[in-house]
Amino acid sequence: MGCTYARGVENHSLPRAAAFFDLDKTVIAKSSTLTFSKSFYQGGLINRRAVLRTAYAQFVFLAGGADHDQMERMRKYLSALCRGWNVQQVKEIVAETLHDLIDPIIYDEAATLIEQHHTAGRDVVIVSTSGAEVVEPIGELLGADRVVATRMVVGDDGCFTGEVEYYAYGPTKAEAIRELAESEGYDLARCYAYSDSVTDLPMLESVGHPHAVNPDRTLRREAVAREWPILDFHRPVRLKQRLPALSVPPRPALVAAAAVGAAAATAGLVWYASRRRATVA
Repeated sequence: MGCTYARGVENHSLPRAAAFFDLDKTVIAKSSTLTFSKSFYQGGLINRRAVLRTAYAQFVFLAGGADHDQMERMRKYLSALCRGWNVQQVKEIVAETLHDLIDPIIYDEAATLIEQHHTAGRDVVIVSTSGAEVVEPIGELLGADRVVATRMVVGDDGCFTGEVEYYAYGPTKAEAIRELAESEGYDLARCYAYSDSVTDLPMLESVGHPHAVNPDRTLRREAVAREWPILDFHRPVRLKQRLPALSVPPRPALVAAAAVGAAAATAGLVWYASRRRATVA
């Protein structure tokens, strides 16, 4: 029986092409930022109450995520909350716990696709609304060539100022892809994109080979209507157990956009969870 998630990956040597992957619930089985909540607590970045709420937030995220308006409120909330957080401390916490927390939740199917795209000569680009303090190390772990992420302003003291400089979400993801295509010579008609969320519809529409991965209900309807492939990723596996090559450092990467407070993003999803719980109540 063939691997349905590998269908449609063909070799095109010229012009250059890339495969763009959303991160959460597309490449990894959980929220990248929420996964670090316990580590953030141990590092003194969030309190015990926030740790308990992140468990609920993770459940809500896996059950369906947040729509556009909720994501916008989250962005405003996290930008205010992260003010004064030390960027280096966040990076150190992520680096210390990355392999233990992220390696076990990488989808086998996604890792296989990344390998296949590299073998076909395509760059692999992670495009995530989460921040570079989380996304960049995960990109390295996966062997990605580039990372697109949200970034926030960092002051002279090395701490977040609370201002959002670039928000990698919705249409801005598509804009980043088009900019990369221009600077790197990608033919978007030959490029691939993968996401689970309808909020990434602009990103999927910008390439010639869009794929819905574990899609939410709205994206599934869109994919069916547009006859896009729908992929089911459900086998998390440690990279060292099935694909050692992906655990080595990637080729020199151009970071298209970097830096958001990982802990702040976590708190933003906690805020969403509390809003959702209040609504349900």
